[in-house]
Amino acid sequence: MAQTSPEADWVSRFADEVIAEAERRAPGKPIVCASGLSPSGPIHLGNLREVMTPHLVADEIRRRGHEVEHLISWDDYDRYRKVPAGVDASWEQHIGKPLTSVPAPPGSEHPNWAEHFKAAMTASLAELGVEFRGVSQTQMYTSGAYRDQVLLAMRERATIDAVLDRYRTKDKSAGNGAGPAAGGKQGQKQSQKQGQKPVDAAELAAAEGSGAASEDDGTSGAGYYPYKPYCAVCETDFTTVTGYDDDTTELAYTCRCGHGETVRLSESHRGKLVWKVDWPMRWAYEGVVFEPSGVDHSSPGSSFVVGGQIVREVFGGAQPIGPMYAFVGISGMAKMSSSKGGVPTPADALEIMEAPLLRWLYARRRPNQAFKVAFDQEIQRTYDEWDALERRIAEGTAQPADVAAHGRSVRTAAGELPRTARPLPYRTLASVADITQGAEDQTLRILAELDPEQPVTSLDDTRPRLDRAQRWITTQVPADQRTRVRDEPDAELLASLDDGRREGLRLLLDGLDTHWSLDGLTTLVYGVPKLQAGLDPEAKPTPELKTAQRAFFALLYRLLVSRDTGPRLPTLLLAVGADRVRKLLGA
Repeated sequence: MAQTSPEADWVSRFADEVIAEAERRAPGKPIVCASGLSPSGPIHLGNLREVMTPHLVADEIRRRGHEVEHLISWDDYDRYRKVPAGVDASWEQHIGKPLTSVPAPPGSEHPNWAEHFKAAMTASLAELGVEFRGVSQTQMYTSGAYRDQVLLAMRERATIDAVLDRYRTKDKSAGNGAGPAAGGKQGQKQSQKQGQKPVDAAELAAAEGSGAASEDDGTSGAGYYPYKPYCAVCETDFTTVTGYDDDTTELAYTCRCGHGETVRLSESHRGKLVWKVDWPMRWAYEGVVFEPSGVDHSSPGSSFVVGGQIVREVFGGAQPIGPMYAFVGISGMAKMSSSKGGVPTPADALEIMEAPLLRWLYARRRPNQAFKVAFDQEIQRTYDEWDALERRIAEGTAQPADVAAHGRSVRTAAGELPRTARPLPYRTLASVADITQGAEDQTLRILAELDPEQPVTSLDDTRPRLDRAQRWITTQVPADQRTRVRDEPDAELLASLDDGRREGLRLLLDGLDTHWSLDGLTTLVYGVPKLQAGLDPEAKPTPELKTAQRAFFALLYRLLVSRDTGPRLPTLLLAVGADRVRKLLGA
C-alpha cells in the first residue's frame, strides 16, 4: 500500500497517536485496542463502526510491526431488557436475567440468547477479516476474574458516589435527573447497539444495574452501591442491596420475588458492577489504550466522561484515547427492518455486497463523519464509485487518502481478502440476474456477449460479485419493480406506430448483428435517434435530441417489458437475445 501522510489518512493519524501513547504508558507491552458489543439482539451496522474503527487502527499498528491486540468485550452479562417483536411472549419471564441465562430465540441451535447473536456477528467479522480476542463478561464475572476490582469498587463507593454526584447536581438543576444515565454509553448500548429507540430513564436505570435511585440519585435504600447482584432464586437483577460490610465483604440484598440473603463478595460472583463503574474498571484491567465511543459521550455526565474520572480516582488506570464516532444510516430495507424489529446487520449487508466494499464504507470516512449503507438502488452507485476508484488507482491518478482507504479495504496485515476475479459492473450483473431470474446458462450466455473480445467463460470468474447482485435483486427489489420480458409482441402497440417510430425500430434491428456487445448496443440505441435527426452518430446530444432519445427508449421498454423504464437497454437487449428482440419488435 502506498505510504500516506497522517493528514491524508485518519487511520494513520490515530495509529501514530496510539503508538506514542502506548509507549508513554507501558513501553514494550502489547498495545490494546478495544470495542464493546451487547449481544442483546441483532448486532447491526451502526455497532459495526465500534468494531471497524479500532480494527482499522489496530491493523495499521500491526502492519508497522508492533504487537497489538483488538479486544472485543461481549457484554453478555447484561440484563435481558425486553422481548423483541417476533419472539413468543413467554420470554417475558426472563426479563432481568443475564443474557447468557436466557434461552435462545425459537429455532436457534445456540445454548442461550447471547450466544445466538454473538455467533452471527462473529461469522460476519471473520468474513470481513477482523481479527480479535473476544472476552465474555459472563465468564469474567462468574469466574471471579474481577473479584479484586469488585471489592475495590465497593470499598471506594463513597469516592464513586462523589464523582457521580458532581453531575447529578447539574442534571437536577436542569430538570433532568436521568441525564447522566441517558447520555452515556449504556444508553447507546441499549439503543444504538440493539437498533431500538432510546430507552427511558426507568428502563435505563434498571439496565445500568443499580436501580433508578442508585445510578441517578446515588441511593438504594441504605446508600450507594456500585454493584448489582443477580438473585439466587429467580436469577434476575430486580434486587436491592440493603447493606455491605467492608471487612467481611458480606453483602445483603432483597429481591422483588421475595428472596433475600447475605453473601460474601469475596466468594460469590453472581452479579456485576453498574455500567459507569464496570467500563472504567475494564479499561484499567485490560490496559486499553484506544477505544472509540459514540457521539453522545461528549455530554456532561456521560459514561465516558464519568469513567475517565473513576478509572483514575478508583482503579489507578488511564482513560483510553479514541474518537467519538457518528451514527451509520441505512437507505432502503425499511420493510425488512420493521419485520425484524431492528436495523440491518453486517450479515445482511454481506449478502448483497462484497466484504472489501463494506470495509471501504467504514475506512473512507473519518469516524466523526456520518454515512449510509445502501440497500436500495444506491448500492449500484456505491459500486460504481468503488470501480471508478480502482481504475484511478490502476492509472496512478487516485488521491493518497483514497489509495489508503482502498488498501485497508482489500487487505489486512494478515493478507488479501477474497475478491472477484472479473469484477463486472454491479448494475449490469443485477440487471442480468433480474431478467434471467438466476438461470445460470442464460446468465453465462449474456455475460459472454458483453465483451466478445474478452468473453466470460465461467461464472466463477464473476463471483462473489454475481452472487451478491443476484441476492440483492431477490431480497431488496420489490416484486412490482422486477423485470418481466414479454412472451409475445404487443400487436396493438406495434400497429399504432407512426412512420417515424417504425423507422427507428428498423434502424435498431438492422444494426443488431454488427453491434452485438455491451458497448456496441450502447452506441446503437443512443445513435438511432441521431441518425433519424440527420446527425452524425458521434454528435453531442442537444436538448431536442435527448427528448427524442428518451421517447425512443420508452418505446423499446414498452415493447420489451411493458413498462416505461427498466434495466439499461444495452443490457436488456443482450439478456433478451437477438432472436427474441426481433420477434418482440415486430421484425
